[in-house]
Amino acid sequence: MPSLHDIATWQPLLRLLHAAHADTLAAPGGHVSGQISPGAWSVPLPYRPPQPGRASLVSDNQDEFDAVGLITEALMKDGSDGVSFVVEASSTPGGLRLHLIEPSTSAEPGIATAHPGTLLLVDGALPEPVRRLPDPVPDAVPAASADVELLQRTLRERLPHAVGATEEEIAAAELRLGVPLPPELRALYQVVRGRHEDWDDLQDPYDIIGCELFPLGELYVADAASREVMWQFGAMEAIETGPEDSVQQLVGSPGWIVFGDNGGGDRIAVDLTPGPDGHVGQVIIIGHEGNIGAGLVADSLTDMVVHRHFGGRPVPRVERPPLVAHVNHVSVPGVEAAAHPGLEVLSIGVWKKEPLSLAPVFGLPRLRTLCAYEGTLADPCEISRLTHLEYLRLPPAEWRVLLDAGAVPTGLLAAGIEARRQQDNPLRIIALADEILALHGRPPLTGVTVLEGAAS
Repeated sequence: MPSLHDIATWQPLLRLLHAAHADTLAAPGGHVSGQISPGAWSVPLPYRPPQPGRASLVSDNQDEFDAVGLITEALMKDGSDGVSFVVEASSTPGGLRLHLIEPSTSAEPGIATAHPGTLLLVDGALPEPVRRLPDPVPDAVPAASADVELLQRTLRERLPHAVGATEEEIAAAELRLGVPLPPELRALYQVVRGRHEDWDDLQDPYDIIGCELFPLGELYVADAASREVMWQFGAMEAIETGPEDSVQQLVGSPGWIVFGDNGGGDRIAVDLTPGPDGHVGQVIIIGHEGNIGAGLVADSLTDMVVHRHFGGRPVPRVERPPLVAHVNHVSVPGVEAAAHPGLEVLSIGVWKKEPLSLAPVFGLPRLRTLCAYEGTLADPCEISRLTHLEYLRLPPAEWRVLLDAGAVPTGLLAAGIEARRQQDNPLRIIALADEILALHGRPPLTGVTVLEGAAS
C-alpha cells in the first residue's frame, strides 16, 4: 500500500501538475494547490471533455484518476479524512517542493481548497443559529383534523396485511428517543411497523402513507446536532419566526421526530414544537440542502395520510427589516441602509464606490457576524468597536491591519480568512491563521510536511 508521506505516492500527480502549470511553477512565488479526500478531490488539472455524442468516461481523464487513486489509497490506509497540498518550484533544478497540510482541530476543513476553513477560536463553540432552541408556544394544540381512530381505520383498510409494532417495541423506541411518540405517530406504527420485509409487490408505502416510512428502530430526533452546519454557513444565517409562521425556522428541534423521507433526501417529521400559527403534531419537511428551517406538509398526520394533503397552507408575507443584510453594488446600498437594532449579520460584497465606514452599526446589540471583501472597509480598525461579534471573515490584508493594530475583537468564537483560491499561497494564509489562533490561545494548525520530487 502506498504511504501518504512517500514522494513516490505523489510523483504521478506532480508530473501532471507540472505539465499543466509549467509557467506558473517557473515564476517566482508561483504555486498550485488542491485538496484530496477518499471520496472526492479538487486538483487544478485541465478537464478533457468527452468525444462528441457520448457521455464522459473515467478513461477520458484516466491519468488523473490513476494519480489521485494512489493518494486516496494512502489516505484510506492511514484512516485520514483528507489532505491539502501546495506545490512550488524547488531550489533543485527541475525539482518540485510538495507541502502536505493535514487536518487540524483548530479549523474546519476548507471546501475544495487547500486554504484553511473556519478557525475555531473557542473549543466547542457553535454558530448562534445552531445554539438556538425552540421558543415555547404554550397555546399550541393538535389540529382539528387529527383523528387517531380515523387514521388507524384508514391504514388498516389500505394495508390489510400490514404488521404493526408491539407495545414493547414502541416503548423501546420511546426510551431510545427520550420522548413519547405523539398519538398519531404511535397509531401509525401500531398498524404498520415499517420494516422493509413487511411490504410486498402490491403495497407501495409511499403511495399509501405519503412518504418512505422508516422502520420504528430508525426514528430519530432532528435536533440541531443532527444537521451538520459548518461555521461559515451557520454564522451567515439568522433565525426568524414570526407570529404568522406555523413552523419555527430552526436548525433543529428536540420536538422534530423524523419518521420518513420524501425519496430525495428530505426528511419528514412530526413537529411537537410548532410555530405560533402551527399545531402540535403537524407534519413538516426538513430539506437536506438548507442549513435552517423546515416547511409545513400538513396540519396533522391524519391530514397527510387520510386526506392526502401535502402542500401545507399559505403563509402571509410580512415585511420586516432583514436580520441578514448583504451590502453590495446591486443590493443594500450601504451600511447605513442596513443598520437597525435587530441586525445580526452584515455581509459587504462587491462595492464600486468609496470604501465604507462601519460607524452606522456601532453599538448594535445583536450584530454577531461581519464579512467584508477586500478594500470595502474605509478603516478595518473600526471592527474593534463591534463588541458583540462572534464570527469575522476578512481578506488577508484586512486581517494584517487588525493584527498589527491589536484591534482583533476579543469575543470572537470563530474566524475566516477570505483567500483567493489560486492567487493566495495557502502557506501564507496558514501562517496568518496561526497568528489569529495564537491570539486566542488556540494551538496552531497541523504542521506542514515538505517533500521534494522531480518535475517530470
